[in-house]
Amino acid sequence: MLKQFLPDQHAKSIFEITPEVLKERGIKGIITDLDNTLVEWDRPNATPRLIKWFEEMKHSNVKITIVSNNNEDRVRSFSDPLKIPFIPAARKPLGRAFNRALKEMGLAKEETVVIGDQLLTDVLGGNRSGFRTILVVPVAQTDGFITRFNRRVERQILNWFRKKGMIQWED
Repeated sequence: MLKQFLPDQHAKSIFEITPEVLKERGIKGIITDLDNTLVEWDRPNATPRLIKWFEEMKHSNVKITIVSNNNEDRVRSFSDPLKIPFIPAARKPLGRAFNRALKEMGLAKEETVVIGDQLLTDVLGGNRSGFRTILVVPVAQTDGFITRFNRRVERQILNWFRKKGMIQWED
């Protein structure tokens, strides 16, 4: 059961994930979380560095869809200026939004990776839906109320994985 929470990969930030590495692994599409994965949960717009990362992915023909549990206004105001498709109010870890994003990108699951900062939503949802998953370290050190609760549970799960030798990275 706990293996559903184990990501395939870990990255210190989204910027460690390059088009070259994705292409080597046969990845043509990214389903990514928004808050604390791409930018801080309270930052309304993309940073210049993130805009450059999106441009590199687009130039390399890597498709991106943002799948967020946040409301439509938040996700739209972030995504629209960048012309990035999005699915708000996704209800992760349920699989419906992941599968919708996949269909809209026109890719196979084997060609797509789910990237996020939370085990209980992004990794669990991606794994349960049959995607490869990458857990990134949260961009911000602060979280909303529900996410703070989730982080406590996540720490316990990660500690269990460490004790079993299933992960070697440090947060």
